[in-house]
Amino acid sequence: MAGGWSSDGAVQEQIDSSIEDAIQRARSQLPRGTSLSHCEECAAVIPEARRQAVPGVRLCVACQGEHDKEQAQFAGYNRRGSKDSQLR
Repeated sequence: MAGGWSSDGAVQEQIDSSIEDAIQRARSQLPRGTSLSHCEECAAVIPEARRQAVPGVRLCVACQGEHDKEQAQFAGYNRRGSKDSQLR
């Protein structure tokens, strides 16, 4: 049942769009190329096992952990929210 200006299925479309945006953001952050032997941030040696496990790795475990914490603080918002939800 549509309400206001929204069409049938509009809520599901918003959910699907938000999920697709999150997937695209995650894929864009995957490492690419050849792995580095030393961390970009602190110049620590990246162990061979890590370089083989994560192709294209650029950060050591400690720096990657800090980077992941910063990324977790990013709370995306639904830019495609309906007019009704934006008025609340």
